[in-house]
Amino acid sequence: MTHSVVFLDRDSLPVPVPLLPFPAEYHEFPSTSVEDAAMNCSGADIVISNKVPLRRDTLEQLPGLKLVAIAATGYNHVDLDACRELGIAVCNIRNYGDDTVAEHALTLMLALAKNLPAYQRDVAAGIWQQSRQFCHFGAPIRDLRGATLGIIGAGGIGRRLGELAAALGMRVLFAERKGASEVRPGYAAFAAVLAQADVISLHCPLSEETRDLIAQPELIAMKPGALLINTARGGLVNEADLVAALKYGQLGGAGVDVLSEEPPVNGNPLLKTRLPNLIVTPHISWASRQAMERLAAQLVENIGAFVAGESRNRLV
Repeated sequence: MTHSVVFLDRDSLPVPVPLLPFPAEYHEFPSTSVEDAAMNCSGADIVISNKVPLRRDTLEQLPGLKLVAIAATGYNHVDLDACRELGIAVCNIRNYGDDTVAEHALTLMLALAKNLPAYQRDVAAGIWQQSRQFCHFGAPIRDLRGATLGIIGAGGIGRRLGELAAALGMRVLFAERKGASEVRPGYAAFAAVLAQADVISLHCPLSEETRDLIAQPELIAMKPGALLINTARGGLVNEADLVAALKYGQLGGAGVDVLSEEPPVNGNPLLKTRLPNLIVTPHISWASRQAMERLAAQLVENIGAFVAGESRNRLV
């Protein structure tokens, strides 16, 4: 049997994709809008999407669709309930970016703890040249050794970050789910982590339960001067509340690699403000070449397993 495979947003994965291990008619689009998704998927029984939304109204127009292969770990852009009802299998990528995303989160932590953006601005502004001594004392600098790191999300990335942080001499706490009635062994209560952590790093999926996980109440509950890191999903943090917490000095700094809208064509509060203790990177924590190559290989393995009748990395 020859399968029809469509990759809706090929340009989102700028590395070679291995050949499919079965007869296939393969088509790819550099990118696909929500409005064109049904048309571009027409006739396909296997669809690959990295970030193109596949909503119920689109899926209902594709009676021949058998598999949605997500070319990422996050799956909030695919209507899993609709797929389940329509008999469409869904799989995603697992653990390909544990090292690179954890390293990016740690890089943001270090840069903020040492206040590198503030010092870079000072040097560019010529302030060091005007100093009466050999160095310029500006923004406060702190060490991570001995500090407490609160990690929200204990998957592969969160666990790997915990290992890196422990190697630096940090105390690591994994937060229990917000609102949980019981605290599992190896975890600390969500509120306790907010109160104790010098750094909070987010590594959980985005869902209706986790949207605005960190908003004004949580920011106020955090330790004064704490750092917030988000390399997971933009919707986990209320961005307007985060800007306010930074401007009024509740937080010591924030490093984010994700925004609530990507690309942020309609603007974003975090892009409008210019604060020396805020670092924004353009969703590239996952994008080392090694990680992307692992992702591409696993994507093909997932599809090959489905065609062979095996269940691999299945969400539905």
